[in-house]
Amino acid sequence: MSEQPVILPYADPAFVADPFPFYRQLREGGAVRRAVIVGGLEAWLVTRYEDGVAALCDPRLGSDIRDASDRRLLQQLPATERESMLRTMLRADPPDHTRLRRLVSKAFTARRVAELRPRVQAITDALLDAIVRAGHADLVADFALPLPVTVISELLGVPTTDRHDFQRWTDDMIPRGPEPPDPTVVDAAWQQMRAYLTGLLGAKRAHPADDLLSALITARDEEQRLDEDELIAMAFLLLVAGYITTVNLIGGGIAALLAHPDQLQLLRDQPALLPDAIEEFLRHDGPVNPGIARFAREDVEIAGVTIPRGATVLVASAIADRDPARFPDPDRLDITRRDNAHLAFGHGIHYCLGAPLARLEGEVAIGTALRRLPGLALAVPAGELRWRPSGLRGPECLPVTFTPTLVRDVEGPAAPA
Repeated sequence: MSEQPVILPYADPAFVADPFPFYRQLREGGAVRRAVIVGGLEAWLVTRYEDGVAALCDPRLGSDIRDASDRRLLQQLPATERESMLRTMLRADPPDHTRLRRLVSKAFTARRVAELRPRVQAITDALLDAIVRAGHADLVADFALPLPVTVISELLGVPTTDRHDFQRWTDDMIPRGPEPPDPTVVDAAWQQMRAYLTGLLGAKRAHPADDLLSALITARDEEQRLDEDELIAMAFLLLVAGYITTVNLIGGGIAALLAHPDQLQLLRDQPALLPDAIEEFLRHDGPVNPGIARFAREDVEIAGVTIPRGATVLVASAIADRDPARFPDPDRLDITRRDNAHLAFGHGIHYCLGAPLARLEGEVAIGTALRRLPGLALAVPAGELRWRPSGLRGPECLPVTFTPTLVRDVEGPAAPA
């Protein structure tokens, strides 16, 4: 393909705030587009829905970053722990992926997640109690962030008092702008994370509990299915992936409602629409942006374009989920939309294992916030909101005002305090 790659303008504040007009032009320009992404890396963007679904199911497109011809991708991982970080479900292909995923899949069944609902509700109410008492809030820092961090910490058996440490280490590993993080900073953060996880797993091995990390240790020690590096990598993946996208789902979902007052009022009037609303938030402006990386294990043709072996392929879910060939009036936020098989959680064998938990947390968090925070509105002009610039999509902060007159309410309309 002779055309020059498109440069995604991560340094442009207008693009960061609203990338979708730019994405629309990309999609209209072709089903497969060469692009320069974070750090000057080149990728082939799959911009249309049907092609994206097919690509995510194509075994010729793998998840192992070692298949990439651009070695800079590997260099962005911490040098001292590169091999360990590659041994997660996220980076594995069958048969290793099948084995690793099976070890944790029982923790995320629909039944197990449903059992978590009372605890998720209790955490949500406690956070909102503090917000109501304060009379103001940043709904990212005070609500959307601590809720999923607390839930995943309790599920894994991580002391919630340690959450600030692993949040800081995670932030050091995630791109915050058009350039990748400093490799030295990433390496230091991972070494601290590894030391923490090694100590935590040692404590769990000595004193097992009814939590997921103890279960993974048992699987390793008794059934010899996880080696030490795999165990640490799995703990890292579950801890980090278990909260960071859900923060963006909750914060982004509330921001979407505040930007669309008609949809906010409709959801207040018809709370039964909440599950459909969650799916629409995920489709319309999902937490992963622009999409999901794969690596060509051989030459692959997509939509008439031959992608060479070793190329990075980005199934651009943020672009494909607004494909008018799949979603009528795709740029409109419509919480009544029913045929909504978006790609925000991926597709195929790597479909997000934590999707049921993320949906539950999103429903409980957003539904309860709307009940308990009447008069909810942005405390700043919408144009002043800061959004994450790349990789992950969501507001960095969400300052709001509301009428602090509610007592705790779970079942029905709130009563005056």
